[in-house]
Amino acid sequence: MEFGFTPQDEVFRARARGWLAAHADDAQDRRTWERTLGKAGWIGLGWNEDGYGNRTATLTQQVAWAEEYARSGAPPRSGHIGENLLAPTLLAHGTDEQRSRFLPPIAAGDELWCQGYSEPGAGSDLAGVRTTAEREPAGTYYRITGQKIWTSLAHEADWCFVLARTEPGSRRHHGLSFLLVPMDQPGRVEVRPIRQLTGTSEFNEVFFDGARARVQHVVGGEGRGWRVAMSLLGFERGVSTLAQQIGFAAELGRVLRAAVETGAVTDPVVRDRLVRQWAELRTMRWNALRTLGRSGDPGAPSVAKLLWAGWHQRLGELAMLVRGPAAAVGPAGWSPTNPYELDALQHLFLFSRADTIYGGSDQIQRTIIAERVLGLPREPKGDV
Repeated sequence: MEFGFTPQDEVFRARARGWLAAHADDAQDRRTWERTLGKAGWIGLGWNEDGYGNRTATLTQQVAWAEEYARSGAPPRSGHIGENLLAPTLLAHGTDEQRSRFLPPIAAGDELWCQGYSEPGAGSDLAGVRTTAEREPAGTYYRITGQKIWTSLAHEADWCFVLARTEPGSRRHHGLSFLLVPMDQPGRVEVRPIRQLTGTSEFNEVFFDGARARVQHVVGGEGRGWRVAMSLLGFERGVSTLAQQIGFAAELGRVLRAAVETGAVTDPVVRDRLVRQWAELRTMRWNALRTLGRSGDPGAPSVAKLLWAGWHQRLGELAMLVRGPAAAVGPAGWSPTNPYELDALQHLFLFSRADTIYGGSDQIQRTIIAERVLGLPREPKGDV
């Protein structure tokens, strides 16, 4: 595939780079930063034809923005779930009323979202949903009962899109609906942060105890949630994957510098692994560019996930190898209030242990490829 940036794209890139250089260091809390991005027109670049987003941008310009953002050192985004997952889903499956209600606040950085998919006991088996949504007698609301887990940024979110079972007695992917649920429901929605190996808590448990969602906030129609949920997972890979690779390249650079500083680079096995990591990262970029903007390939998202998850996990292991015994020692002393502190490479190693699990485990991705691409017999499933 021939892929390149036009002169117009480079003008756009320069404008993005200049704005980020002028504002990235001024960022305060993450919610304020989202509003700053929205006010400047940098959210919703891919919604051009519908007019709900901000400035218009071609697909290659969206890539340029994502790459410049990753290079700038700007704060991690809190609004990417709403912008990159929910918004394309509403554009594909939502009603005009749903788009008008939810897309402008996302573009302004005013409303943040989280994703209510995974559940305890189901792992990456999305069809194993036990959370239920029952329509109230008046017919205006659903009442949602159940638990979601590994819910990224739920502690910051205003809304959650929830996959729930609306047809009693249904199994697997049948009888599911995709609901938009407000998080500010005291006594009905409870968020419990999950402390990770890294000491941080980006993930959460979310408990729904009769939480309410309006009937008009069901996306794609009642009982059609599986189709909507699968469509959303396709949006999870794309332009953001290319930006992710910019971050990966920076991490690889830190590992390479550590190998030089410790002398590990003189080991031919270590040198071979460093070169392999570099070559595989280039291959991931070419694959991402090859599939960018294409639809109808059921295996592409799973291939992309398998590639980057394994690569990133191996990079974390390599980071510890080049550090040697010093990798086991933190940069600061232990205290009861701060049990341990991690440097960047230690954080990389510990966090990357989850890469092959979250967002659909490697086993699930291989099953998808086997069944939907290669046409192999379906894996036996237990009753839900």
